[in-house]
Amino acid sequence: MQSRTLGVSDLKISPILMGTWQAGKDMWVGIDDARSTRAIRAAVEVGITTFDTAAAYGKGHSERILGAAVSDVRTEVILATKVFANRLKFNQVIDSCHRSLKNLKTDYIDLYQIHWPAGSFGTRDVPIEETLAAMNELKEQGKIRAIGVSNFTCAQLDEANRFARIDSLQSPYSLFWRHIEKDTMSYCLENNISILAYAPMAQGLLTGKFAPGHEFEKGDHRVKNKLFERENFKRVRQALDRLLPIAEKNMASLAQLALAWVISHAGTCAIAGARNADQVVQNTRAADLILSENDLARMDEI
Repeated sequence: MQSRTLGVSDLKISPILMGTWQAGKDMWVGIDDARSTRAIRAAVEVGITTFDTAAAYGKGHSERILGAAVSDVRTEVILATKVFANRLKFNQVIDSCHRSLKNLKTDYIDLYQIHWPAGSFGTRDVPIEETLAAMNELKEQGKIRAIGVSNFTCAQLDEANRFARIDSLQSPYSLFWRHIEKDTMSYCLENNISILAYAPMAQGLLTGKFAPGHEFEKGDHRVKNKLFERENFKRVRQALDRLLPIAEKNMASLAQLALAWVISHAGTCAIAGARNADQVVQNTRAADLILSENDLARMDEI
């Protein structure tokens, strides 16, 4: 899998990253630690070099599963994690980084990200300058190698970029969720900021595996996803029916088509979660799928 440069850093990342939110178990159902570990190991074996997690995923459980799974190949992988919105004061960022280092069984984090802007979810409004001062110090000490933000608006990203070199923005982006195209994507391209697209398969919708009337188990966060609401879901099914011939023509699944569309955009990589090793292998094949200009235009139209 051909690597891409993260922002202007010296980090080389895979175009498809493995997301490990599900490994934290919280807000997911039917997750097994051993299966999560096998999925991470499978990702390494098929060429995924970059893994995304967060301190908030299962209160560090995802970080611990990931750290243990790649401990013997640490120098061969890129680890990205995040500090949550309730830990953005200077000393809290330092402390949270040290905790993540311990969870990940490493002495450096490749990409350290602000998970949500200060004030999100009723958290304290901490000046971005204070948060990034801590991150800059961690970077100078060699404890982190690059700085990123997640879920920032274009205005928030621009402000952050004044106080530190921001190499990545993590944002939801898929065929069905395209808000960053309004202004954020062009800003990132102009400023050499990589986009790490999460939910590139629209939390499973773009796989085509959900039938009308599907009900999620209690505790599954997707029950609140607007795209699964009855009228939206009806439109989703119609779109999938029109996307399927394009997938078949390219000898790909709908999921692979969705991932290939995301990473076809300049400066954009896709974070794909996986419950098991087979899903990882299937996701990885999207990196080799080159869509024609006609296919891309048709997908946009749909």
